[in-house]
Amino acid sequence: FKFFTLMATKEASESPKTVTKRKPGRLYVKAAFTGYKRGQRNQHEGVSLLKIDGVNTRDETDFYVGKKCCYVYRGKREKINTKTKQKSRIRVIWGKVARPHGRSGAVRARFTSNLPASAMGKRVRIMLYPSR
Repeated sequence: FKFFTLMATKEASESPKTVTKRKPGRLYVKAAFTGYKRGQRNQHEGVSLLKIDGVNTRDETDFYVGKKCCYVYRGKREKINTKTKQKSRIRVIWGKVARPHGRSGAVRARFTSNLPASAMGKRVRIMLYPSR
């Protein structure tokens, strides 16, 4: 009799398992746009300075040289994407990490069109491709 009650309780406890869907991993590193390359008097808007999260020395920046980077933002109106033919407010400015800047883990990057001044302090994504 004990055997049958054990079987009944075991069957009741076995319910269909819920499968939790895992989010895909992030293929980029977070960075902050800190400003433009500049001297004491002159500012060069063609070169943007990025501070990469978790990178604190010049040696650690060598991995990121040559990687693509992008600034993602929202525009005021929807535009049609030429590739997907869908309307979206999300826009992207692409660039590339050029070289290290200083000794504290900052890098210089050049973008296809210069980053707007309103982007200072905002997030920039540094993609983990292409690999060297």
